[in-house]
Amino acid sequence: MSEISIRGPRIGVPYRTKKEEVTGQTAKLDKYLAAVRQAGGEAVPVSLRLAPSDLRRIAEGLDGYVLPGSPADVDPARFGAARQPACADPDPDRERVDFSLLEHAFAENKPVLAICFGIQSLNVFLGGTLIQHIPAAVGSQIEHEWEREKAAPEPFHAARIEPETQLEQLAAGTREVMVNSSHHQSIEQAGRGLRIAARAADGVIEAVEWTGDSNWVIGVQWHPERMAAADAFAQSLFRGLVSAAAARRALARA
Repeated sequence: MSEISIRGPRIGVPYRTKKEEVTGQTAKLDKYLAAVRQAGGEAVPVSLRLAPSDLRRIAEGLDGYVLPGSPADVDPARFGAARQPACADPDPDRERVDFSLLEHAFAENKPVLAICFGIQSLNVFLGGTLIQHIPAAVGSQIEHEWEREKAAPEPFHAARIEPETQLEQLAAGTREVMVNSSHHQSIEQAGRGLRIAARAADGVIEAVEWTGDSNWVIGVQWHPERMAAADAFAQSLFRGLVSAAAARRALARA
């Protein structure tokens, strides 16, 4: 049996920021790559410095995508809003790569798991809007934003999963899960074709999923890559992505 026939589907993971790529800071990216490998996929880092033609070529050779977190915020101009003071600087190269991969994924029915910044990027790509700073907009007692370098242990909070969703199936029917959190922005208005799949107790949207066709596209606001070593639900998200990517690849080769 050839190496190509036995290896898992190729899952592209963009670098979190251009700065991290240029300076070789991969510790946080490595957690996403490890979670993909643990789920049986071949993790492929995607450069943010690729020319558009090279990015399209690489995208065509991938079977699915993980859009990771980032310390940047999506440029509010992309969803028609003025930038608020608490909004972090955008990373134009990350936005360009995310949007290019999403365009290809939706055109070719390739699965996507979008995480933290990734769910926000996905939502804006589909015409949705974002809350630019949860403390100012929601005033929640839930600690959504956590700076790992300044506090320990990592805080968790409950997320309520909506019934009859793919997320509920991945959670084995569990309707409430404990999730970690390090974000100050979240979805405000869901983009076209997305349905809300989970919320925190304060109403903050914690997950969405695609309903426009049968493609497997799920976005979560928490960080399953940091939970995947021991948490069954976190593992199921990556396994679901890899399984969907393998099924899509098999269909394309049939």
